[in-house]
Amino acid sequence: MKKVLIINGHPDKESFCSALAAIYKKGADASGAPCKLVNLTELEFNPVLKFGYRHRTELEPDLVTIQHDISESDHIVIVYPNWWSTYPALLKGFIDRVFLPKFAFAYRDNSPLWDKLLTGKTARLIVTMDTPKWYYWLINRNAGHHAMKVGVLEFSGIKPVKITSFGPIRTASEKKRAEWLKTAESLGQKQK
Repeated sequence: MKKVLIINGHPDKESFCSALAAIYKKGADASGAPCKLVNLTELEFNPVLKFGYRHRTELEPDLVTIQHDISESDHIVIVYPNWWSTYPALLKGFIDRVFLPKFAFAYRDNSPLWDKLLTGKTARLIVTMDTPKWYYWLINRNAGHHAMKVGVLEFSGIKPVKITSFGPIRTASEKKRAEWLKTAESLGQKQK
């Protein structure tokens, strides 16, 4: 069984993303997989990497814990809404503060290459959108999907990264939302 870490990146605990994260956990729990759900909105941390990488910003206790959770996990699930073609500021700040050099990656001296420090893990992105999938692909070129998959997770060595998008959320019927919740629970049961 994979050890699963679910990160809910929506700042509103009553959002549909929160329901998706909870039902994914329910599915993983039913399968017997060790599983932890973290709601970013409940963590205490400054999302601003104030000095970039020039000076080290000490990690708050919640970020130390989540780095440990990431290190110990086999499969990472990140649930978030697509806002302005990417993801919420809370999730971006979390990435800036947690996926740091010497934790997620390491620069090589005198080389444009880097070492990927989170290899051996897989990931699933569960993304809600108000944009139709075809429009997001055609017009926005899947900008947020690409940034999270390639620019963050694969850059750190996490592979494969699968993406499940649900939308448009705003106009979805209760029946459609129930179908999406069932899909998320099924993904949790399979730790996919």
